[in-house]
Amino acid sequence: MKAYGAEFIGTFWLVLGGCGSAVLAAGFPGLGIGFVGVSLAFGLTVLTMAYAIGHISGCHLNPAVSVGLWVGGRFPAKQVIPYIVAQVIGGLAAGGVLYLIASGKAGFDVAGGFASNGFGEHSPGQYTMVAGFICEVVMTMMFLFIILGATDKRAPAGFAPLAIGLGLTLIHLISIPVTNTSVNPARSTTVALYVGDWAVSQLWMFWVAPIIGAVLGGLIYKFIGSDK
Repeated sequence: MKAYGAEFIGTFWLVLGGCGSAVLAAGFPGLGIGFVGVSLAFGLTVLTMAYAIGHISGCHLNPAVSVGLWVGGRFPAKQVIPYIVAQVIGGLAAGGVLYLIASGKAGFDVAGGFASNGFGEHSPGQYTMVAGFICEVVMTMMFLFIILGATDKRAPAGFAPLAIGLGLTLIHLISIPVTNTSVNPARSTTVALYVGDWAVSQLWMFWVAPIIGAVLGGLIYKFIGSDK
């Protein structure tokens, strides 16, 4: 239960910090943090939580990561579903807090996106569904490869959170224009449910593509990184 609680808190922080930066600070007139700031915010949420709860739950914060670690032989199958449940609930709680904060501004409307992921007309750069799907698969695949490599017992000790946090930052720098960057079904779900409409109808892709990418990343590292 302590591990599930850690995943709840960690995912809460990821959604509040990452999506919060996008909703509250990215477009602030003249001073907005933009794509670079949002990318850094997501990376920092993972970096800080990796140090805070990595020793408690492994700091997955992401259903795709839990699946990928299982495929890579680093996580027991029986804990995958409970971890995912804790992650989604933690993200939903963060989405509620973010909504309460954001709605304190006159003219706020979730129809503006509320940091939701999307493709086609709901992609920041108007990228197609196919482009978005490929992007999410490849970015999640590389994220899992980084995680598995950085946490390998042969890797330098103590530096995994830096590699993983900076890896997620880079992923956002590449893919925010394409899908607003998911690589995390919990992150996508927990804001899409507050928006409803198109965000929910497109949500399927932000579960399917990241999980496919995670499975690929887990399998590739299992093959390349094996010391046998």
